Amino acid sequence: MAQETLLIKHADLLCTMEARPDAPYGEEITDGALFARGGVIEAVGKTADLPQTADRVIDMRGHVVIPGMVNTHHHMFQNLTRAVPAAQNAPLFGWLQTLYPIWCNIGPDHIYWSGALAMAELAMTGCTTSSDHLYLYPNGARLEDSFAAAEDIGLRFHGTRGSMSIGESKGGLPPDRLTEAEPAILADCQRLIETHHDANRYAMRRVALAPCSPFSVSMDLMRETAQMARSYGVGMHTHLAENVEDIDYSLATFGMRPGEYIEAVGWTGHDVWHAHCVQLNEGEINLFARTGTGIAHCPCSNMRWPVALRPSANVWMRGLKWGLGGWLGL
Repeated sequence: MAQETLLIKHADLLCTMEARPDAPYGEEITDGALFARGGVIEAVGKTADLPQTADRVIDMRGHVVIPGMVNTHHHMFQNLTRAVPAAQNAPLFGWLQTLYPIWCNIGPDHIYWSGALAMAELAMTGCTTSSDHLYLYPNGARLEDSFAAAEDIGLRFHGTRGSMSIGESKGGLPPDRLTEAEPAILADCQRLIETHHDANRYAMRRVALAPCSPFSVSMDLMRETAQMARSYGVGMHTHLAENVEDIDYSLATFGMRPGEYIEAVGWTGHDVWHAHCVQLNEGEINLFARTGTGIAHCPCSNMRWPVALRPSANVWMRGLKWGLGGWLGL
């Protein structure tokens, strides 16, 4: 069966965002057009220079056309607890400790519907690819619940198999009932990669491995996750240096700043992207730049806790300039 074709034509401006020497931010084409076949773009250019017919034709007069946006960090299940009064003005650790008991009640339907809502919102605002950091799996919830939502919405999706293994009884932040045994975590990571990861170009579904944070997993799990991810060629993701509580915990527990910790467990490189990172110091920024380690900056989240923005704006903005995109590479 022939693949469906799409023609978008007569856009006031079509921006490619593909850098070149004479156009560092991409070509800007007036009266622009785009021709795609089977969901894959075959050509962009002036409307007069592209095919004039297709199975579906959209006239874009009065509009600007840009590439789809990419969301590099999300917790879609948290859509269900957006407005819990006791959490609204708490710092990060207090916010989490308020919500953990509620999240203990989440199940498969909650993961599916919160994911469907999040992805519909993203699609309606111009996002065509999203990751999601799902790091808790109570009451039979699985990453497959998120994959089902992505398939129904039609969004290109990088699901990450998150995890928490160090609960309160072991000095971690989450309650023990939200944690999993590390052998079970690794076994499920392997299962998900082998069952669901699609490494082909234009894949709609990929898997990455994503222990939640230094304060909820062990260093051994971080190291073993990195080894597994690299043996399968999948991405690696975690939270890092989100606010001063993060720094204090790292120094007290590991005797290292986050950058030293991440380097010690093998979590730098082009296959890694970290979330937040607003507390990196100059040396850590240089480490990330030197190793090609990516960052998913989360301005709305970071602005929630003013204490997160204590480093100089110069340091934070330098990180923003080189950090966007990460492992998704889009």
